[in-house]
Amino acid sequence: MNPYFTTRFAGDTEARNFLPSLCLRASVVKTSRTLHLGAAFLALISLCLQNTQASPKNVLLICIDDLRPELASFGASYVKSPNIDKLAAQGRPFLHHYVNAPSCGPSRFTLLTGRYGPAGNSALFERAGEMAKTPDAVPPSMPEWFRTHGYTTVSVGKVSHHPGGRGGADWSDDSKIEMPNAWDRHLMPVGEWQHPRGMMHGLANGEIRVKTGDMDVFQSVEGPDTIYPDGLIVNEALDQLGELAADKKKPFFLAVGIIKPHLPFGAPKKYLDLYEGVELPPIPHSEKPTGKTTWHGSGEYMKYNQWGKDPRKDATFATEVRRHYAACVSYADAQVGKIIAKLAATGADKNTVVILWGDHGWHLGEHSIWGKHSLFEESLHSPLIVYYPGIGKPGIKTDAVVETLDIFPTLCDLTDLPAPDFAQGISLSPQLSNPEATGHTALAYKSDANTLRTATHRITVHKGGEVELYGHTTDGSETLNIADQNPALVAELKQQLSEKLAKKEG
Repeated sequence: MNPYFTTRFAGDTEARNFLPSLCLRASVVKTSRTLHLGAAFLALISLCLQNTQASPKNVLLICIDDLRPELASFGASYVKSPNIDKLAAQGRPFLHHYVNAPSCGPSRFTLLTGRYGPAGNSALFERAGEMAKTPDAVPPSMPEWFRTHGYTTVSVGKVSHHPGGRGGADWSDDSKIEMPNAWDRHLMPVGEWQHPRGMMHGLANGEIRVKTGDMDVFQSVEGPDTIYPDGLIVNEALDQLGELAADKKKPFFLAVGIIKPHLPFGAPKKYLDLYEGVELPPIPHSEKPTGKTTWHGSGEYMKYNQWGKDPRKDATFATEVRRHYAACVSYADAQVGKIIAKLAATGADKNTVVILWGDHGWHLGEHSIWGKHSLFEESLHSPLIVYYPGIGKPGIKTDAVVETLDIFPTLCDLTDLPAPDFAQGISLSPQLSNPEATGHTALAYKSDANTLRTATHRITVHKGGEVELYGHTTDGSETLNIADQNPALVAELKQQLSEKLAKKEG
């Protein structure tokens, strides 16, 4: 079996034209004595024109699955994440970035289209179905927008919901494309894991999830990075990055999707060893909430083999689970380091915008949840780092509330592409220029509830009309529902939420 599933589309051949700004003004050579000076002057003008010819910026988008802001650069000092921390020190870390849905599929829909969308994991496949019926009625995706404007677009790994971007029983059917017209190449190395579905939940040395209950919830095996799926994904990404950077005629948009720390928590043992003897902080607000909330029974997590244990009842086991999650974060961090090092080795780092994005958060016992899929802070809060050469005040963090929806217009700003009027987000250029700039509200949704995060509060409104209101100016634990005590504030925030939802439904 071919270890790669690759679809190649004919690329656009029209190059973008960038007009240089002249740095010198021509003068008139008046006498024969100055002919040599005039020739030298014209040569200087020619050199100046070459040096001022603006080159379109490349884009490197790194997507990491299930990554909560459990990073040293985001305040978790016990986590070993030196490569992401280095990127944060060079770019702009967004400490209050929120995804628009607490699940992989709908969150990635928003990232890749710049629009609010369905709440289910099939969101992008549903969009593909609409394109097949009425293609002119569906706005282009973010990679398609860049491709139309002269970029070579390549995805490697889990960028859309299915790694490799295909459907079918094993997610390898070339006739079922998750994002039509988006990629010149969308690649998924599979190695011993046989197919993209096998890679998604794969453990060491080709172990594939057949029955979830027969697969261990965590694992740590001696060996190189390639004994787990992300090692193969990143090796392919390095090859693609070298090829793309060597093409001096076209800019590139390269998206790389790293699977860990998604369940099951498997990583080479050297990453678990980093946490030997490291004391993890206690789990905050670990009690199950009372009243109407989006709490759930951690079904995705609980399906795995836990050797008869339960982290909700066994504190020692809970700590063990958390260590393995941290090991997966460090494994993902090492992959990020390889990608950034390769970018620098090619020289393309001098002209590339880098985005590092977590597709949503993940509860590690908070609110007695182990997983995502809630509308609490832990499910929706994820890291976002933006870097580009010449960024002002590098490493200075911003507390502005922003959402995944904003990434598409931001990248257009940073690469001088036309602003997509169909994108529903707001460019983050103000925060990139000034980390003190204020943000805006962030919307997120499930099928049965919607939530709005402001700089000071979170309001969640259920389909049955129940309301949760939590303050974020003090502890931010979202354990005390203050809706009944604040009817005026509830009314104000419900109005803001309705306005956001009108945009979503519009």
